[in-house]
Amino acid sequence: MQHDLLNDALVSLRHADQQGKASVALSPGSNLIGEVLKIFREHQYIAEFTFVPDGRGGHYDVALARRINSCGVIKPRHSVRGRALERYEARFLPAQDFGLLVLSTNQGVMSHQKARELKIGGKLLAYVY
Repeated sequence: MQHDLLNDALVSLRHADQQGKASVALSPGSNLIGEVLKIFREHQYIAEFTFVPDGRGGHYDVALARRINSCGVIKPRHSVRGRALERYEARFLPAQDFGLLVLSTNQGVMSHQKARELKIGGKLLAYVY
């Protein structure tokens, strides 16, 4: 029984990357997983992904770029203001300007860098470096 689809997807992604696989299938798919994968692709952590509907929720086929050292979800999902992002960067990322936090904001799912530019906060979802 799966309770946190995002966590299951990121664990599968991290393990496949560590094992040297060229691609991985993340199932079942969800809109949140798709938004997080878009952010990973924009920052070149993955090469490409496609959604494949199969009548049971679908799945994502992800081509890996072999750039992920670690990724995971942030639990509990902390609410963070735009000015307090640096504190969470220091807590979840290994170095300054290395890695990425993913936030869910009122303007959609975005990276912490874009949220800082827009001066908005949200809920922390995941990290990758």
